[in-house]
Amino acid sequence: MHFIPEALDNYVVAHSADEPELLKALTRETYQKVLQPRMLSGHYQGRLLSMLSKLIRPKTILEIGTYTGYSALCLAEGMQPEGELHTIDINEELHDFQRKYFDASPFGNQIYQYTGNALEIIPDLDRTFDLVFIDADKPNYPAYFHMIMEQMNPNGIILSDNVLWSGKVIEPLQKNDISTKALLEYNSLLKNDPRVETVVLPIRDGLTISRVL
Repeated sequence: MHFIPEALDNYVVAHSADEPELLKALTRETYQKVLQPRMLSGHYQGRLLSMLSKLIRPKTILEIGTYTGYSALCLAEGMQPEGELHTIDINEELHDFQRKYFDASPFGNQIYQYTGNALEIIPDLDRTFDLVFIDADKPNYPAYFHMIMEQMNPNGIILSDNVLWSGKVIEPLQKNDISTKALLEYNSLLKNDPRVETVVLPIRDGLTISRVL
């Protein structure tokens, strides 16, 4: 979804950093072999994730929702040399696809994969995080937030994807639309929780940056 005219959006992308060749290959194979390829972060948002990670310089990163590994590789670009990225996805069929690209990158031995329910996996990770990226099932966004707040380092950053949900957050709520309902709750939670300060970016499908106070 474009929040600015498509021609202007194309200009923005053309004048931002180029997409790395490995990520171009990952994108091509995702579109060839995997369902719902629009779930990829993609070139522009991927470069934004990379830039944010490079500014933050995290030692520990948690990603909730790996998909085919595109965003994990972008976030890994900003890790400290001894850093770790822990990424969780419910879909075991994508594990080998992800690992192939992780191992083809400079960060293969720093990226740890987990398959299953993130709400069950996160408490067992036994570490705190400098940077968290939430990009998984929308109904659980509030639960993810409450859980990860217990494991965030001071001044840690939480990035949340799809918070504008194709504009549905400003449309009349449909009775059975649990994803939009959860995102409305989540966006209000980030706005009002005194433990974080938050700004919403109208980029692609909406990206929120929250800083832990």
